[in-house]
Amino acid sequence: LLALQSQLSQALNGLSDRAKEAKEFLVQLRNMVQQIQENSVEFEACLVAQCDALIDALNRRKAQLLSRVNKEHEHKLKVVRDQISHCTVKLRQTTGLMEYCLEVIKENDPSGFLQISDALIRRVHLTEDQWGKGTLTPRMTTDFDLNLDNAPLLQSIHQLDFVQMKVSSPVPAPPILQLEECCTHNNSATLSWKQPPLSTVQVEGYILELDDGNGGQFREVYVGKETMCTVDGLHFNSTYSARVKAFNKSGVSPYSKTLVLQTAEDTQSEEQTLPFPVPLERSQLRRMSPFSSTLNLQPSFSGRSYFELRSSAHQLSLHSSLQSLNSAVAWFSFDPSSAHADIIFSNDNLTVTCNSYDDRVVLGKTGFSKGLHYWELSIDRYDNHPDPAFGVARIDVLKDAMLGKDDKAWAMYVDNNRSWFMHNNSHTNRTEGGITKGATVGVLLDLTRRTLTFSINEDQQGPVAFENLEGLFFPAVSLNRNVQVRAWSG
Repeated sequence: LLALQSQLSQALNGLSDRAKEAKEFLVQLRNMVQQIQENSVEFEACLVAQCDALIDALNRRKAQLLSRVNKEHEHKLKVVRDQISHCTVKLRQTTGLMEYCLEVIKENDPSGFLQISDALIRRVHLTEDQWGKGTLTPRMTTDFDLNLDNAPLLQSIHQLDFVQMKVSSPVPAPPILQLEECCTHNNSATLSWKQPPLSTVQVEGYILELDDGNGGQFREVYVGKETMCTVDGLHFNSTYSARVKAFNKSGVSPYSKTLVLQTAEDTQSEEQTLPFPVPLERSQLRRMSPFSSTLNLQPSFSGRSYFELRSSAHQLSLHSSLQSLNSAVAWFSFDPSSAHADIIFSNDNLTVTCNSYDDRVVLGKTGFSKGLHYWELSIDRYDNHPDPAFGVARIDVLKDAMLGKDDKAWAMYVDNNRSWFMHNNSHTNRTEGGITKGATVGVLLDLTRRTLTFSINEDQQGPVAFENLEGLFFPAVSLNRNVQVRAWSG
């Protein structure tokens, strides 16, 4: 009996300890209820403040967009009112001349009529000519060509959610450059990378760095979540080093191994002595770099690439066997990303026109800093004798004015009778001979001699247009809705 009592007493002591722990745990839970309520109030206030900040930002953006609509409204009204005023004055002059002529016709004095009839007939014909083609055509459309692209924002709003707080993870491992997907084309380079196969560390993004092509310091060219990046506007015939690193909330990984890549060569020196213009059947130009920069990375023509690991310097070398090829060709299309919003693209971005009566600028995708480059632009449409301009420009050229109006462009603008060269709004070298539908304008950029020359229908137009050119130049065109051109590069 005593033994059983002792055993029960020990069991009660253990149960008493559990009951005491349960009471303490209940106190802890009640404290958590209070803390949850307080945290909930604080979190809701923070959430409301964040959403209010987004609403304020949207309201500010709405005001900015409404301001742009009002400016477009005022611009359209000004153009139409100016045309109304101009047409009213001309109509008043024409009506007055008609009334005067009717009075002269009624004149009974033959000698008086003979004295003024010839001059009056010439004046009537001159006035009629002033009502030429295009005079009675509206210079402005009534439509507002402003389409608000709110789909990305709506998608972001629908995806707006809370990010779960997680225990901090380790720093990512160095990314691995994928040699089979890295390529060069003209003066562009496409780099591709991935995380090590066995890595389980979360990566929030990557930082891609390139040097300056001359062994200088590295600089960031891309920061984001993608694992592939194409870098445009590099120097031709230059050797670049590339490297990439990963990052997350815990920090930044070490760099990957360094990839050394070679951009395409420019035309060889013997090619640079060809006369102007350069007929394609004589120059026998071929693509130099056997790589493709398309996203699917399928080769666009035959060729092999060779890679080697420079183990001593832990570098990867990317180069190609090019000794059998005799020249390099820079192929380009027009660039929608840098063009004015009024430019309309078609034909895989090789053909451009405009939806505005004002001149708008569009650039080619490829920039040139070395070598000899020639391209042509065929005039597919030419109405009402506009003044399109052709030439080269810096990437930051004005996009809403005729090419050559600022100091960032070197151009030839031309109508149906003659042409002028223009840079920094200075007009020089008026030359007879213009363009019509079906004409071809040639542009010869010789960065060895640092000159720019133009042709129309394979005949040189005027003297050498510009000299002492130096830097990075992009093919450029300015045009309005009365012109459509197609680029023929290479």
